[in-house]
Amino acid sequence: MQTMTTDLELEIKQLLIASLNLEDMTPDAIDPEQALFVEGLGLDSIDALELGLALQQRYGVSMSADSTQTRQHFASIRALAQFVADKRSK
Repeated sequence: MQTMTTDLELEIKQLLIASLNLEDMTPDAIDPEQALFVEGLGLDSIDALELGLALQQRYGVSMSADSTQTRQHFASIRALAQFVADKRSK
C-alpha cells in the first residue's frame, strides 16, 4: 500500500505542478507532508478550485467546496493521495 500511495503522491505532485503552472517547481521539491495552503506551498482558494477540478478530471473524485473534510483532504499531498486511494478502492 505504501508504494501505491508513494506512486500516487508523485502523480498528484505532477498534477499539481501542471494544473497550477508551477514550472519552476519539481515533484522532488514538494514534501508530501508539507501544507499546501498558507505557510506551506502558499496556495490559495483559486488554486484549490483548479486542483480540485484537475483531481476530478484525472481520478473521477469530487469534493464539496466548503466541507471540513475537503479541507482535511487538501492539507497535504499525502492527504490527497490517501483520499484518492480510498475513493479508488470503493
